Parts: sequence; C-alpha cells; structure tokens
Amino acid sequence: MKPWLTYIRVIVIAVLAVIIVRTLFVTSCFIPSSGMENTLYRGEGVLVGKWSYGWRVPLQSVFGYKRLLPSEVRQGDIVVFNNPMPADTSLSIDRRELYISRCIGTPGDTLMLNNQLIAEGTDVFSPDTKALYSYPADSEEVMDSVLHSLGITDNQLAGYTPEGNYIRSFSYYEHYLITQRLDRKVKLVPLYPENSRKAYPFVVPQKGIPVKIYPWNAALIGNMITLHEKRNASMKGDTVFVNGKPVKEYTFSQDYYWMVSNDPVNINDSRLFGFVPESHIIGKALRIWYPSKKGRFMKKIQ
Repeated sequence: MKPWLTYIRVIVIAVLAVIIVRTLFVTSCFIPSSGMENTLYRGEGVLVGKWSYGWRVPLQSVFGYKRLLPSEVRQGDIVVFNNPMPADTSLSIDRRELYISRCIGTPGDTLMLNNQLIAEGTDVFSPDTKALYSYPADSEEVMDSVLHSLGITDNQLAGYTPEGNYIRSFSYYEHYLITQRLDRKVKLVPLYPENSRKAYPFVVPQKGIPVKIYPWNAALIGNMITLHEKRNASMKGDTVFVNGKPVKEYTFSQDYYWMVSNDPVNINDSRLFGFVPESHIIGKALRIWYPSKKGRFMKKIQ
C-alpha cells in the first residue's frame, strides 16, 4: 500500500474514532461564563459523561426524546444541558447552546424559593457557592490589596447600595479567607434585600404526578406548559388556562430539575429559565481536561 494511502487511512480511522467516542460515550464543552466559579472557571474545558444519566438518543427532531438505560440526576451533581429557553425555539433541543449548573432540585422535591427564585435553606451546600456582600466605598483600596494577596482575580464590582457602598460576590470560602485578612479593618455585610426574604414552596415536577398551581408558581408553570409540554397555555391574573380552560393543577409528561449557578449575579440558571426538562439533559460534568490554572488538569468535578 502506498504511504499516502496509509496516512489517509490512519486519519480516517482517527476521525471516525473521535466521532464515535463523542457521540456514544463522552463529549466536551467549554465553560461560557463565570457562573460556576470557583468550581469551574470561564474558558475551562470539561468532559461530560453521556451515560451518567443514560444515553440520550440524538436527532430528537427525527426520533423524539428517548434515553437508553436512564438513571437519576442527584442533588449536588454538576449537569450539562441544552438551553431550555433559546431565542430561536424552532431549534431542535440537541442543537441548542450548552449550559452547566448544579442540580439542587430533583423530581418530587419541594424547594423554598424567595421572590428572586433563590432557594432558601437548601441542604445542598458547596463552599464555592457565592453570596453578595457590601462594604464602604472608602475601603476599596484595602479590599483590592487583600484580593490581590489571596490571588482572587476577575472579581469585579457587582453594583452599589443606595448608601453608596460597594457590592461584590464572594464564595463562602473566599469570604472566610478575606475576613481573616481584613481583621475587622473592613466590615463585609451580607446583602439580603428585605423584599426577597419571603419564601414559597415550589414542587419540582415529576412525571405523572399532578402539581398544584398557586399564585406564586402560576407564571412558572404556565411557561413550562407552553415551552416544554407543547400545549396552549395562557395567564389571566394568577390563573393558568390550558386550551382555554382554567386549571388548578397540571400533570407533566416528563421529569424536571432545578439548576443553579454558584454566583448570585450570574443568572444563567433556573432563576432565568425555570425548571429544566429531562429531555434537555446531556450528562454529568466529570473532569477538567483544559484547565485555566496549574494543578487542575483532569481534576474531578464535584
């Protein structure tokens, strides 16, 4: 066999092997935003296990949604899924952009969500979960010095309080390190708007189980029925109408999940697009193959 034919054969076999692996076993995605810091950083490449929750059959527009050997998504898993609320809803689910978030609500769970759809009192805890803090504007120089000494970079101001104080988001672990360095020189105050403290129960929809509709979840349920259940739903006040008839409960055709990012400022998660349907889930984020920092190559994601 001629050498150039051998090279072509090797290249074709390699390309086919990559296609088979990416289609059947493991795929890859890059972190598009800072929403999962400090667990995952913007620009990092992660490996996604396609069999973590069962293999999702491709070409949903042709074959519909099917999953081989399905298994449960667990609370605390970092999950890769397709955008549940794209600008172009005509796109097939498996052709939509990818999002990555931590699952804190599984089918049948009841979450207490406040007016900003932030979960209150969840048992799912990560030291990388971020919260908002304020501090005096005249302490900015001290704060910058402390952040620099701790190697905390790319942490921009998130806003200002009505009193003119600065607002930043820090993980629980970062907050601990910063307060140790500040040694009471600057007081970090947790930012909890009074109008967001009242929480209401939200049931995560489970396939075949009716979900009651209340004033606080009506808009969320109505949007889900239209977007994901593909039925004609509308809202009048706090009442959901399906096919022109008012409904007090709705039985969903698939399981749903509540996904959140680590950062309260970055809302590319369920606070923006609501519950994530099972049909949109690709798999579990496993390891970092393209790190942004030393010592993170092939680090297990958890």
